[in-house]
Amino acid sequence: MSDTQVYLKPNVVLEPLYDRWYAWSHLVSPVTAAMNTIGRHLTIMDSYLDDPAIHAEAVLNPKMKGGPFMDFGGGRVDEVNALKDEILKRQAKTIEFAKAVKELDKILVAEAKGFGLETLYDKVPDVLKGYVELYYDRNNNADFRFFETLVYNSEFYNRDAQSIALWTTDNDHRPFCLSTPRLNEPDVLHLNIPFEHPGIDDLSRMKRTGRPLSEIKQILGIKPEEEALFETFFTETPPPSYKKYTGDKIRMRYFGHACILVETKDVSILVDPLVSYYGYDSDLEHFSDADLPDVIDYVLITHNHQDHILFETLLPLRHKIKHLIVPRTNSGKIEDPDLKQMFDNIGFKNVIGMDEMQTIEFIDSTITALPFTGEHSDLNILTKSCYLVQISGFKLLFLADSRIVESRLYKHIHKQIGDVDVMFLGMECDGAPLTWLYGPLITKKLTRDQDGSRRLAGSDCAKGMALIDIFNPKEAYVYAMGMEPWLEFISSIKYTDESNPIIQSNKLVKLCQERGVIAERLYGEKELLYSRKHVPAAEPALS
Repeated sequence: MSDTQVYLKPNVVLEPLYDRWYAWSHLVSPVTAAMNTIGRHLTIMDSYLDDPAIHAEAVLNPKMKGGPFMDFGGGRVDEVNALKDEILKRQAKTIEFAKAVKELDKILVAEAKGFGLETLYDKVPDVLKGYVELYYDRNNNADFRFFETLVYNSEFYNRDAQSIALWTTDNDHRPFCLSTPRLNEPDVLHLNIPFEHPGIDDLSRMKRTGRPLSEIKQILGIKPEEEALFETFFTETPPPSYKKYTGDKIRMRYFGHACILVETKDVSILVDPLVSYYGYDSDLEHFSDADLPDVIDYVLITHNHQDHILFETLLPLRHKIKHLIVPRTNSGKIEDPDLKQMFDNIGFKNVIGMDEMQTIEFIDSTITALPFTGEHSDLNILTKSCYLVQISGFKLLFLADSRIVESRLYKHIHKQIGDVDVMFLGMECDGAPLTWLYGPLITKKLTRDQDGSRRLAGSDCAKGMALIDIFNPKEAYVYAMGMEPWLEFISSIKYTDESNPIIQSNKLVKLCQERGVIAERLYGEKELLYSRKHVPAAEPALS
């Protein structure tokens, strides 16, 4: 088989890991990775080692789903302990860095009383010196920001902690992964390569383009004892040929959650990529990466949450993406890492940071980044954008998990962009509390009531209808609900008919339909074709 043209099987998972924990965006940005190492990973591991039985019991309780409990049934204690020791050794400098962040927070609370901060630079922990700037906000509260580029180029950006786990899936269901590290399994092959490694692109191309097995083994450094398992991930059977869309209309395809592909014969735009697999029987019809074009002109990222930036999808697509658009920030704040820097450091090319109300124009089309409020627990986070995609005069508005907190903002936006044809709105309106996502970054402990009042929540019916009233769409689609089975492993969401987001979205769909607005809560897959409002003039192809 080594010299035969082979293809990567369509149900092979490229699972990104950091210290053997499922890698999401806060585990790439070096400051948030350090804080999660001490505030999440080691904390959960210590808790498990103290009482494995409590974790085993909690995992079986549906009400505890998504909580900080390891899913090892109370076993594998020696392996967990060994992994903890390995992390403590590999991340010694990073752990020192994270503890220094906590220490600096306390120093500023105790000593920054509104007077000049210059003398406090001497008290900055040594490991942070040269990486932070101290400042006051307008209310005389002291804080600090990081020079992120310098941190990425330091010993605190730990590429050695990054790896890829290769394994084959035969269904859409996976256990919640953010609380349980990936220990060794007989059917999982671990590649100790950083996320920027070009071999990830070479391997991913093999889903459509055959290559001799001997070549990819050499590129990825496969050891003789790994070859037997590695070969199981390939087949000599070519995949079905991708059929490029060549029609004159605008085609919209829903891939699940917030992932939507907009295509014309000239351009393709993919929003918040999160794509399931194929090659096995599924309970739910869905598109997969077999339905993505060979070249994706623009990928749009709305915000920095683990269900909207999924490296498991993005890394295998990296070689196809011509332009990656992210919300722009360089605030240097711990809770708001720079997404452009992050993607630049893991091998993505042509990453574009967009400001609010900034527009990119191409082939009779525009992409405009719009303000995004809500769903970030009232933290001052700038890396979030809604997007207006306009093609030949036809307007599609992607509102992600926006929650309208001041209607006049959206009325101001409407004055600039006008009514839209199609609106997509997230309605996971309960949301987890602040600490579920941002807990490791917080030094001052919140009360339970404070934490519960600051939720990662999208729009309910009233908030959603307020947006419908402002933008007057002809069609409205509820999305980003985390309903699909292939989302459960990162969202932990499992709805019933009595779940509040289902009740609220049902009400919104019904109210829209009563008004004559086409409305639906998307689930699984959906394809729609729209007519252009005017015929585009001939233009050169995208560069």
